[in-house]
Amino acid sequence: MAPSVGSILVGDVLPRVLTIAVAIAGGVTFANLLVAFGVIDYIATLSRPLTGPANLPDEVGGAIITTAASTTAGYGMLAEYRDSGLLDDRATLVAVTINTFFGFVQHIFTFYAPVLIPILGLRVGLLYVGARAGVALAITLTGVALGALLLSAKNVDPEAMAGGEGDGEAPPDARADGGESDGSENGPPETTRGKLREAGRSGVEKTWDILPRLVVVYTLVVLLTTYYDLEALTGGAADPLATLTGLPSAAVPVIVVYAFDTTSGAVTIAPLIEDGVFTARTAVATMLLGGIVSFTVSTFKRSVPFQFGIWGTEFGTKVVVVNTTLKVVWIAVALALLLAV
Repeated sequence: MAPSVGSILVGDVLPRVLTIAVAIAGGVTFANLLVAFGVIDYIATLSRPLTGPANLPDEVGGAIITTAASTTAGYGMLAEYRDSGLLDDRATLVAVTINTFFGFVQHIFTFYAPVLIPILGLRVGLLYVGARAGVALAITLTGVALGALLLSAKNVDPEAMAGGEGDGEAPPDARADGGESDGSENGPPETTRGKLREAGRSGVEKTWDILPRLVVVYTLVVLLTTYYDLEALTGGAADPLATLTGLPSAAVPVIVVYAFDTTSGAVTIAPLIEDGVFTARTAVATMLLGGIVSFTVSTFKRSVPFQFGIWGTEFGTKVVVVNTTLKVVWIAVALALLLAV
């Protein structure tokens, strides 16, 4: 019996939305603090080998490094930079693409190392994680190349995050008595307390702006995936793909399971590796193929609600298309190289 709408909202939608909202608020607040306290100048030295050739401002480096700790926070920072005018749409797409490898790094410590590698065994696990790392790195380097080719000074506005600094004139409502002001009313805050308050206010405002979209999109997606069988729509794609690549017939059920749950797919293929049905190479190829098939489901269940919630429908669609296209292309390249060995 399918769960009720109320239980879905309380048990699934609400926890997801609240988790993302907290991460976005923290990411945006963190982004503003990096700028306000000048930390971004130090972070920029670490990320400049990527942001420099891609013609992106130093602030983007903070988002890139933050993504390694929290993908949602990193995206929240980029959303703040786009909304402030620091990045236009084209520059934001390039920044999102460069973020890919650093988002993958986070998953190494939270999923691949503690969960997937123990299931698959050291040899197959490391080969698979290495292949996925190569794909993520290729996407990031693609972003750097696209930035070098497509971006220029007109795509970024370095003054957008300055909050009006630099003209040397006193604000029109400056206090005449010379008393201390936190700057929250006129230009950038001057005191530590003012900077903290302004960063927190910006984080709350950004989250409040995104929250309604998150609720609506996640609710629709969860309801659709609960009451309709997506596996029936995509499971049939596994058989011809496995035949085309020359993988063992046992690859078909593994691909289907893997497409809907990575951990279950790994558990399914692990004993087949031990029994000699799959070699390390064919096992990794099967899981990569399952990753391609899974984009039909994962894009709809995860990417669409997340990206639409962060960016809105129009720009969110562009991000989903770019991300999915690059992942499919580079996984296909990795798969072809693996099968050619």
